[in-house]
Amino acid sequence: MKKYESMTRRETLHGVGAASFSAIAGGLLTGLAGQGVNRAHAAIGAVTPFDQNSVMQLARDLSATPYRPAAITLPPRLKQLSYDDYRAIRFRTEQAIWRGKGHKFELQLFPMGWLYNKPVRLWLVDGDQAKELLPDGQLFDFGKLKDNPPNADEFGFAGFRVHGPINRADYFDEYLVFQGASYFRAVARGQTYGLSARGLALDTAEPGGEEFPVFRTFWIEQPAKGDDAIRVHALLDSPSTTGAYRFDITPGDVTRCDVRATLFPRKDLKAPGLAPLTSMFLLGPNDRQGLHDFRPSVHDSEGLAILNGKGERLWRPLNNPKTLQVSAFVDDNPRGFGLIQRDRAFTSYEDLEANYEKRPSLWVEPTGPWGRGAVHLVEIPTREEIHDNIVAFWRPEAPLKAGAPYTMSYRLHWGADVPTSAEPSQQGLARVVKTRVGDAWKARGTLFVIDYVGGPVQPSAQKPEAQVTTSAGAIENVVVQPNRATGGTRVSFEVHPPGVAMAELRADLRVGGKPVAETWLYRWSRP
Repeated sequence: MKKYESMTRRETLHGVGAASFSAIAGGLLTGLAGQGVNRAHAAIGAVTPFDQNSVMQLARDLSATPYRPAAITLPPRLKQLSYDDYRAIRFRTEQAIWRGKGHKFELQLFPMGWLYNKPVRLWLVDGDQAKELLPDGQLFDFGKLKDNPPNADEFGFAGFRVHGPINRADYFDEYLVFQGASYFRAVARGQTYGLSARGLALDTAEPGGEEFPVFRTFWIEQPAKGDDAIRVHALLDSPSTTGAYRFDITPGDVTRCDVRATLFPRKDLKAPGLAPLTSMFLLGPNDRQGLHDFRPSVHDSEGLAILNGKGERLWRPLNNPKTLQVSAFVDDNPRGFGLIQRDRAFTSYEDLEANYEKRPSLWVEPTGPWGRGAVHLVEIPTREEIHDNIVAFWRPEAPLKAGAPYTMSYRLHWGADVPTSAEPSQQGLARVVKTRVGDAWKARGTLFVIDYVGGPVQPSAQKPEAQVTTSAGAIENVVVQPNRATGGTRVSFEVHPPGVAMAELRADLRVGGKPVAETWLYRWSRP
């Protein structure tokens, strides 16, 4: 199997750009001329008709043509920028789109440069018209290049971000960014950026390597005054498929993003990853792997949560394994899944700069039937926190056939935890708040300690029974006891899997034969 390399968050969020713009019948995607761009030094370019089916038609038409890569060649002074030099380029806030117009939204743009060597076209939609935004050096303070800024025909846009009064009524904070391949990130009120969503993942952890589809064009609808949501359309492209996406984003205590996506595969998609999430897990109390770090935990997400089609709630703590690990949780019409950051205590991280306790959780809630398939979890070894080494997505049971459109819809919840609105039948269950792993007293055994809170597992309630199983070896010394420090229940046990490299573990808490907590799952691997 080909070695699967994790990507740095700088590469995934900054380095994988959007695709080129070959001409398509219909007018919205006029081609770039030669290796450069014939553009005037102005804010607005072409004006074309636009309706809610425009991107769908473009994606369908584009899928019937061969994939063509990008066509802008950056000048050396932009291409050779360092990471810090690129970050020093600032959008001039007084130029923000819709500033002073009475909307709850403002747009700021990213220029090409550094690893962003492929352009993203940006259009503003007002009513039934779309107007293209053109590069303009006056939009940016180019930092070290300010004495010799690039001309408008030397660069394009690399993406955009949305600002609004999410934290204070009198200040517009950034809370949403689309930049790099099909990646996008958002936060809820009071949070800082962490994990990312993607439009599509293809062949993740497959032997032939991963393909990274890109959002090559965006259309952002101008909201009406007083609107709480903003709508963004995106055209996705890759050698294997095209896609039409629509995002309706509402910021707040939980920032919601309703997604509707239609793919038009150019060829059979045998290993698609739908509604993909990408995060980072370096270390925690369940997995330190010899990493000597002053911080107790370093991660954007600590577990995969699943509410399956049967109504079972699952919790799978994340790991930083020694070798690439792929897990599949087979399901039929799942109710939701997500990468969750549950621990909100600063003392669990002790990082004054990263603020891991403020990173968002991200929950995917299907808003239509998804059928049979599996939630996949990919865990990639890493020794540094700059690598996004965790991927989760839905893979349908059958491949997506070339020439046949595939539509799915779902809602993304960026917030503190799994939203209660996404699992109303599960509100009475306890949840796992911490998994700790260490050496057992018995030689070559592993001790697991799981803490539960909520639901009917408080010390004053009837003592639950723990049912712990393993796919290999033996479970010994299962102990259930109240944890008066948390007001919950602690379960501990030892695993002794002689002669095997890996074992799948499961723990259930029951009272009177009925579950009183979410199901705990874990993949043990030999240190």
